[in-house]
Amino acid sequence: LFGGKSELLLSSNPIYKKVPVFLHDGKPLCESTIIVNYIDETWSSPPLLPPCSYGRAQARFWADFIDKKVFDACGNIWRSKGEVPVEAKKEFIEILKQLEEALGDKDYFIGTTFGFVDIILIPLTSWFFAVEKIGGFTVEAECPKFSNWMKRCLQRESVAKVVPPPEKVYEFVLMFRKMQGID
Repeated sequence: LFGGKSELLLSSNPIYKKVPVFLHDGKPLCESTIIVNYIDETWSSPPLLPPCSYGRAQARFWADFIDKKVFDACGNIWRSKGEVPVEAKKEFIEILKQLEEALGDKDYFIGTTFGFVDIILIPLTSWFFAVEKIGGFTVEAECPKFSNWMKRCLQRESVAKVVPPPEKVYEFVLMFRKMQGID
C-alpha cells in the first residue's frame, strides 16, 4: 500500500489511481458498485439485484448511500487526533441505524437472499473493529440487528474467504495513524 502504485493499477484506473479495479477480458472496471453491477449483468445467476424495477432502484439507492457515507464516517473516527469527537461517533452510529432500519427484520437487505447491498456493505465492516476500539463503543450495543446481519454475512464461506480479519485492519489503522502523526 505504501510502496507506490503499480503501472497496472495506474493504467487500469488513470482517473482515481486507486483500487478496486476489476479486469475482465483485459478491460478495467473501477469502483465497487460499478463492478458489482457489471458482475450482476454479466453473470446473472444467481441474480444480485431484486427482479422488480423498484427493488433494483432501492438496492442501488442503498449502495449509493453506503458509498457516500460509511467509509468516510469510519475515517472521521479513526483519523481523529486525541479523543474522538462525539459528533463523529454520533454520525457513524446514525448511519448504521439508518442501515439497520432499511434491513428491518430481513436476513439480508434484499430479503432472504444475500445480494447486491450486502456485497457492497460487508467488506466495509472489516474496518468497524478499529472504529469501535478507537471510538470506545460497540456496533453490537448500538445496532444489534445490524450486528447480527454482519455475523450472518461473515459466516458465509464466500464472504469469510475474502473479508480481511478485523484485527489485521485495526493493526493497519494503528500503523497508519502513527505514519500520519495522529498517535
